[in-house]
Amino acid sequence: MSQLRSQLQSLDNPRPRYLVINTNPLPPQQNSLPRRLNFGTHIRMGHLSLFPLHGHRLTPWISVVFSLIIFCSIIELSISAWLTSRFVAYHNYFSLAERDRTCFLLFTSGWTIILSSVSMCFSSCPPGSVLFLTWIFWTAGATSITTALSGELIHKLVTSSFNSLLTSYFPSTQGVVYLVQLNALQGFAWVNEALVTFALLVVIIRSILTD
Repeated sequence: MSQLRSQLQSLDNPRPRYLVINTNPLPPQQNSLPRRLNFGTHIRMGHLSLFPLHGHRLTPWISVVFSLIIFCSIIELSISAWLTSRFVAYHNYFSLAERDRTCFLLFTSGWTIILSSVSMCFSSCPPGSVLFLTWIFWTAGATSITTALSGELIHKLVTSSFNSLLTSYFPSTQGVVYLVQLNALQGFAWVNEALVTFALLVVIIRSILTD
């Protein structure tokens, strides 16, 4: 009777049974990663994206850099547009390389002005991938125009006196020599290349520090 009574009591008041799960099966381990990771370790572990798809917020001194980029790009755009119009109107370029590379710098200047203006409006650095592409444009443009003009500017300087005499008798040949404009085109191309290089380095360094 006592066993039957105990069985009935257990049926009336069943004891709850809990499933015990060990949430920490292993003892705590110390973090094996060093506190400071070098640049190569960041790249190998995937913590750092050199060219992220998102931009960082513009700081005041970075805004000054992009303002200088816009200013120099406007000057480069004006010079290259003027030279392109003269080349189209008079066909007085020394080679097709000079004409084509001037047009390429015209495109690069417009691209940079639009990119930097959008960045300034949204107060955000452009994505690193886009900035890297812009740096490729300026490096290629500045190098190519320097290569195209390296031998021609000396020849133009020698024949400038003859051309000035020629234009007095043949007005259609006026403006065949653009020494000042070509030197300015080449100079501002390298200035823009240096500014974009600095901006690209800033984006890379900020990516390292934030990640």
